[in-house]
Amino acid sequence: MLRLGTREFGEHEPVIMAIVNRTPDSFYDRGATFRDEPALDRVEQAVAEGAAIIDIGGVKAGPGDEVTAEEEVRRTVGFVAEVRRRWPDVVISVDTWRHEVGEAVCEAGADLLNDAWGGVDPRLAEVAARYGTGLVCTHAGGAEPRTRPHRTAYAPPEQAGDEGPSGVVDDILRVTLHLAERAAGLGVRQDGILIDAGHDFGKSTRHSLQATRELGRMTETGWPVLVSLSNKDFVGETLDRPVKERLLGTLATTAVSAWLGARVYRVHEVAETRQVLEMVASIAGHRPPAVARRGLA
Repeated sequence: MLRLGTREFGEHEPVIMAIVNRTPDSFYDRGATFRDEPALDRVEQAVAEGAAIIDIGGVKAGPGDEVTAEEEVRRTVGFVAEVRRRWPDVVISVDTWRHEVGEAVCEAGADLLNDAWGGVDPRLAEVAARYGTGLVCTHAGGAEPRTRPHRTAYAPPEQAGDEGPSGVVDDILRVTLHLAERAAGLGVRQDGILIDAGHDFGKSTRHSLQATRELGRMTETGWPVLVSLSNKDFVGETLDRPVKERLLGTLATTAVSAWLGARVYRVHEVAETRQVLEMVASIAGHRPPAVARRGLA
C-alpha cells in the first residue's frame, strides 16, 4: 500500500504527479508558473486532468543563478499553504534537497518531500520522519545539487551486456535501498517511502536508457518506484529532439516504465500521461475498457 497525505493508492493504481515550477528559469516552461495565479491555474488544470500529486519546486534542477534557502522558502511556502487551502485532498509534494526548506513546507501542509539529489542533506529524512510525511529517495550518482554530469561512469557488473553500462542499475539499487532503509530506520512511514532511479541526474543518456530497461529490478524490491521522465535530456538526445518536441518519446518511456511496474509518474503533460497509463493498465488486465461494445452487437 502507498499512502500519501489523506490518499491511499492500490497496488495497481498508477499515480500522476504534476510538476508546478515556482522558478523563473525552469528548463521546460521558462517561468510560466513563477507567478501565483498562473501556478494556481496550472494546479487546477492538473487536478482536473487526473493528477493526484502536485509537485512544487522552487529551484531549477540545472545550473543557474544561486537560490538561497530563504528564497526557496519564499517561493514555495505560501504557495503550498494556498494549494492546501483550495485543494484539501490533493497530495502536495515539494521538490527540495534542503532540510530547512522541508521543515517550512511541512509546516505549511506538504505531504511528501521529493529529495531529487539523493540525500545530499541527510537531515531532510529526519524532517520527513518528524512530520509524518512521505519521502522520495533518489539516485543522483553522487552529484552535487544543480550540477550536470561530466564523464560519469559506473563500474560494470561481472556480466555486462551489449546494450550499455548495466553497472548503473547496480548503483541505483545500492543507493536508493540504502536511503529508503535509512529513512525507515529514522521513522519515516514505510508506506510513504518511494525510490527513484533519477533519470539524467548523474547519468549519461545511455545510463538513463539502461535504468529504464532494467526498471523491473527496482520494482521487484517492493518499494514503490517513482519515475521522473518528462521531456528530459535523455529523451531529447535519444531522438535528437528539442525540449518542446519530446512528448512522444516521454510517453513511450512512460509506457515501458508502467509495464515494468512503476507506480508514480512525475510529468508536465497530465492528460496524455493518464491515457498512456490507462491503456497499459488495461493491457495488463488491471483496468477494464471504458467502453466495450465491439463485436457484441
